[in-house]
Amino acid sequence: MTDIQSLFKEHCIVPDVVKIAPSELLNVQYPSGVAITMGKELTPTQVKDKPTVKWAAKEEEYYTLAMVDPDAPSRESPKFREWHHWLVGNILGSDMNKGEVLSDYIGSGPPKGTGLHRYVYLIYKQTGKCDFSKVPKLPNNSGDKRGKFSIAKFAEQHKLGTPVAGNFYLAQYDDYVPKLYAKLKG
Repeated sequence: MTDIQSLFKEHCIVPDVVKIAPSELLNVQYPSGVAITMGKELTPTQVKDKPTVKWAAKEEEYYTLAMVDPDAPSRESPKFREWHHWLVGNILGSDMNKGEVLSDYIGSGPPKGTGLHRYVYLIYKQTGKCDFSKVPKLPNNSGDKRGKFSIAKFAEQHKLGTPVAGNFYLAQYDDYVPKLYAKLKG
């Protein structure tokens, strides 16, 4: 078992988000200068802008990237599990610019007093180019249709299999969160 798989189990991402943890590390670097160190705490301020992601991609293959929060609105009461923050499909190789944005990036926004949330990044290798025409395209200025999402069900529906790479961090409320909520009311 790899460190990734051990930490996904230790933090209950397996089974809360996926049944099988990925074996490869997904590198995530934010414009603020911070990178995800698996399972470490970051602030909503540090992760407010869309990051750069890198993994061991094959240039002729298609991939799907997801970022989800299984702890919405809190880990004790996850009635909106999962809230998806970012969803991009049909990424050719590792070129995120060549992907189909299904849900534009929204940074972490854990409500005040709800403690630490897990923010999980997953990469799935597609068997070919997928038809995502029936998937609603969500902008980054609205939280509508993001709650009660299941990346496992989405992966099953689109025949994505199990994730090949992943990473995660923890975050709790900071003074950026009200600014994010104002943006989402748009």
